[in-house]
Amino acid sequence: MNSCENGTITDFYILGFSHFKTEQILLSVGIMIMYLMTIVGNLVITMVIGLVSNLHTPMYFFLCNLAISDVIYVSSTLPKLLSITIAEDNRISFAGCISQLYFFTFSGICDVFVLTSMAGDRYVAICRPLQYILIMNRRVCGTMSALCWIVTAVNSLLLTLLTSALDFCNSHEIKYFFCDLKIMTALSSSDTTSREIFIRIEDIIFAFVPFSLTVVSYVQIISTILKIRSSETRVKAFSSCTSHLTIVILFYGPVLILYMKPDSEYSKELDNLISLLYVAVVPMLNPFAYSLRNKDVLDDVRKFNARNIFRT
Repeated sequence: MNSCENGTITDFYILGFSHFKTEQILLSVGIMIMYLMTIVGNLVITMVIGLVSNLHTPMYFFLCNLAISDVIYVSSTLPKLLSITIAEDNRISFAGCISQLYFFTFSGICDVFVLTSMAGDRYVAICRPLQYILIMNRRVCGTMSALCWIVTAVNSLLLTLLTSALDFCNSHEIKYFFCDLKIMTALSSSDTTSREIFIRIEDIIFAFVPFSLTVVSYVQIISTILKIRSSETRVKAFSSCTSHLTIVILFYGPVLILYMKPDSEYSKELDNLISLLYVAVVPMLNPFAYSLRNKDVLDDVRKFNARNIFRT
């Protein structure tokens, strides 16, 4: 390892689940199952939406974006965590840590933007149904998707470059299970005051504002649904939002718990478990939330399979 004077290092040490000495095998199996289910589930739902023409709608177009982002999301953290639990080697290179930081930040912010776009789609569908086709056309959806990917890619690159320029002289031990932006900033021996202010501004722009827009959208959606006289139409309108609402609650729930609970040295283990919930479990459940709770998906898949069987 290089001396601290030049501010460069070769390795970090990820210690997030190092205290689970006797449960390493169980933890490894659990991580492997979650990772495989996430990859397979998201790729399958992307393929189904691509092949079934009835699912070529704005909602499922954004779901494809979410599925691809989730694949990147889990692939940036879980394979390395799996390697650590199996090989019991906590080291991660500086380049590997910075790469992990980039892809996790990129896919995480992209998830937020895509979920917000989906909330906007549901708002237009429920609150302005007569203008839905005009507003949510292919050009608008394509532009929204492109902005999600481009803005997050550029922003994540900026954050990663700023982090890679920091010095890490005091400690190389990451008491977390991956290289997180705030953890890395706190770990640095450099003066990070300006970066911490910048991160807080980022949180407002890329987390609080999209979350607020999603909440406002659903307040308007629920208000509109309650005004519908027909109970059957009310149920049908609300059912078209339940899958997305489920994903939003699963995604933001653990994050809100982490940020609202008081920080404590004794809560680090709990923080890691809660973080694993939104890093691994939520992306795994996304395809199931849409396929199992949405009758249209199941019906269209059955029809698609039936047509293929008759053709053969």
